[in-house]
Amino acid sequence: MKICVIGGGGAIGGYLAVMLSRAGNDVTVVARGATLAAIKERGLTLIHDEHPEPLVAKVKAVEKITDVETPDVVILAVKAHQVDPIIHDLAAIVGPETILIPMQNGIPWWYFQKLSGEYQDHTVETVDAGGVAKKAINPDNIIGCVVYPATFSEAPGVIRLVEGNRFPLGELNGEVTERVQKMSEMMTQAGFKSPVLEDIRSEIWLKLWGNMTFNPISALTHGNLEGICQFPLTRDLARNMMAEAQAIAGKLGVTFRVDIERRIAGAEKVGKHKTSMLQDLEAGRSLEVDALLGSVIELGKITNTPTPCLNTVFALTKYLDENIQATGGSLALPPVGDCYALN
Repeated sequence: MKICVIGGGGAIGGYLAVMLSRAGNDVTVVARGATLAAIKERGLTLIHDEHPEPLVAKVKAVEKITDVETPDVVILAVKAHQVDPIIHDLAAIVGPETILIPMQNGIPWWYFQKLSGEYQDHTVETVDAGGVAKKAINPDNIIGCVVYPATFSEAPGVIRLVEGNRFPLGELNGEVTERVQKMSEMMTQAGFKSPVLEDIRSEIWLKLWGNMTFNPISALTHGNLEGICQFPLTRDLARNMMAEAQAIAGKLGVTFRVDIERRIAGAEKVGKHKTSMLQDLEAGRSLEVDALLGSVIELGKITNTPTPCLNTVFALTKYLDENIQATGGSLALPPVGDCYALN
């Protein structure tokens, strides 16, 4: 299979690229800067405690999406706020038969496409202002996916897998087609668990339940998953945020296969893992707050659902992100001698 991984030097993209390449697929990754140079020189490396030796894959690496010949499969493994700047280059390499698997967290731009009902083809402005992505990409090319593994970039071209290998897949209209079964087989052969789901949107909400709560709370507190779940006040906050989101999802026809307490317990089991948003904060990168939280609040508005807890956490995290960008990616406390007490 001829596969292009956009964001292939990142944590999730790199994990996928290594495993898919080692399974015999022809993999090209799109990366930049030091990561691109490292991949060209040494390949992509995956480190996991279950393997005594690092897994190395020699993959093709390019800087520009448009340097890629039309592939069989495109895996879009960039953050949601990074999609808009590349959407037209992405559209240029997606042929009529190309399968596009977007792997963004949060509510995706395609959420209401091929979804019957009152909100069919509604544009999720928070993640797709003006419907740019919706207009550029034919929904017939898209297969939905939910990303569960926890990974991080240890160095340019070096990915560490913390835990997980689940990437459920599903057609936007819920059909179990030959092509989605083929994608499931491709992922399974590479060592992933990729069941085909008839309701990929419910799975998106199940994953989002955790991302929209633990990610911003971790960024605001610098806490890890275990700590947030074990501290009573942050656990209660996460529970309240999840309840608001569940009310929204219910109005959109979504059902949850686990309850809130079980979802929180699942996050706690991951342990002292830093969320992706906390990793971005520490690295001075933009926070994925619009896709993970702003989009949910937007759906709350269109379904007339109150979201007081979500609004508060969103406002604080959004301001934190603004400060990060204004200070060039650095937030530091002043020296003790420069502090003044306010009575």
